[in-house]
Amino acid sequence: MLAFISGDAGGPNHFGWWSLPFSLVCYALFFLLPIGCVAVLIHKIFSLPLRRRERARFFLDLIETALDRGQSVEHAIVSAAESRDHALGVRFYLLAAYIEGGLRLGVALEKVPRFLPPQISAMLRAGEKLGDLKRVLPACREVLRDPPAAVRSATHYMVAVLLAFSPVAIYVMVFLTIFVFPKFREVIAGMGMLPPAYARLAISHTGWLVGFEAVLFLLLVLATLIYIGGPQFIRWFQFQGLPLVDWMAWRIPWKQKRLQRTFSAMLAVLLDGGVTEAEAVRLAGDCTANEICRRRTRLVIAALERGTKLDEAVRAFDDHGEFHWRLTNAIHARGGFLNALRGWHEALDAKAFQQEEATAHVVTSGLVILNGVLVALVAMTVFGTLISMVEMMEAGL
Repeated sequence: MLAFISGDAGGPNHFGWWSLPFSLVCYALFFLLPIGCVAVLIHKIFSLPLRRRERARFFLDLIETALDRGQSVEHAIVSAAESRDHALGVRFYLLAAYIEGGLRLGVALEKVPRFLPPQISAMLRAGEKLGDLKRVLPACREVLRDPPAAVRSATHYMVAVLLAFSPVAIYVMVFLTIFVFPKFREVIAGMGMLPPAYARLAISHTGWLVGFEAVLFLLLVLATLIYIGGPQFIRWFQFQGLPLVDWMAWRIPWKQKRLQRTFSAMLAVLLDGGVTEAEAVRLAGDCTANEICRRRTRLVIAALERGTKLDEAVRAFDDHGEFHWRLTNAIHARGGFLNALRGWHEALDAKAFQQEEATAHVVTSGLVILNGVLVALVAMTVFGTLISMVEMMEAGL
C-alpha cells in the first residue's frame, strides 16, 4: 500500500496517484493554453474595428456632454485624460497632450490622424470653423452607424474560410504536386495507360490550380487587413496625384452611397449654420475624405461661381440626378436642410447596407462553391487514376 502511494509499485499504476492530475496539467499547458491564447489574440485583432468605432462614439459623447454643460471641449478632453483609463486608448492621451500644450481641437486632430476616422476628423474641424460643434455631431454619428448583423456574420465567415480552409487547400495541392502526381506520371507512362480527361487536366495543370488558390488566399488576406486596419491602412495604397483608393471607393456602390450621405449631411448642416453655398460645398467635400468627391465639389463650386443655383450645380456631384431633386425639395421645405434630407440619408444607409450584405453573401458562397469544386477535382483525379490503374491490371491478368 505504501509502495503504491509513493509511486514505487510497478504495473499500470507505476506513476502513482498523482499521474492523472499531472497529465491533465500537461494537457492544459501544452494544448489548451496555446489554443486559448490564439483565440484571445484573434478576438483582439478582429475586434479592433469595433473598438475604434466605440472610442469614436465615446469621443463624440464627451464633446456633446461638455457642450451641454457649457464647458470648453478642450478642457473636457484634458480632464478625461486625467482618469488614466486604458480603455480610451493611447492616441486619446496623445491628443490630450497636444491640447494641453495649447493647441485647438482641430489642429490637435491633425496631429493625431489615426485617432478618429478621417471623415469624423474633417467633420469636427468643419464644425469648429462653423463655431458650433454640436451641429455636426448627428452627421458624425451617421458615419459611425454599425453594419447589420448579417453583414458582420458574412464578413466573419469569410475570415473563417481564410484562416481555416484556404491554407489547408494550398498545402494539400502543393503536397500532391510534389509527391503524388509525379509518381502518377511515372506509373501511367510505365503502364501505357490513358487516365480520364479530368485527371489529365488536373495532373498537367496543378501548378495553375495552386497559383489560383494562392492568389485567392492573398486577396482574402488583403481584404482582412483592410477590415482590421481601417481607413489608415487603406491610405498606404494612396499615391500622390493618383487617388486609386478613392477612385475604387467611389466605384463601389455601397461606399459611393455612404460618401453621398456624408456630403449631403454636412452640406445640410453647414447651410443650416449660415455658411455661404460655395464654402459649404467645399467643406462638405473635405468631410468625405475622398479626392474624387473633392474634384466633383470643385465642379459644383465652379458652377456656383457662374451663377448656377445650388440645386442645379450639385448635378456635377451626383451622376444619377437624385441629389438634385432631393435638394430642390429641401430648399422649399421647413425645418432646415438636415431635417428635410434626413429621410434620404436613411434611405442611402439602408441601400448601402443591403448592397454590402448581398455582396458579402455572394462572395462567401462563391468561395465555398469554388473551393468545393477544387477539392472534388483533386479527389476525382486521385481516385479516378487509381481506378484506371486497377482496371488495367485486372484486364492484364
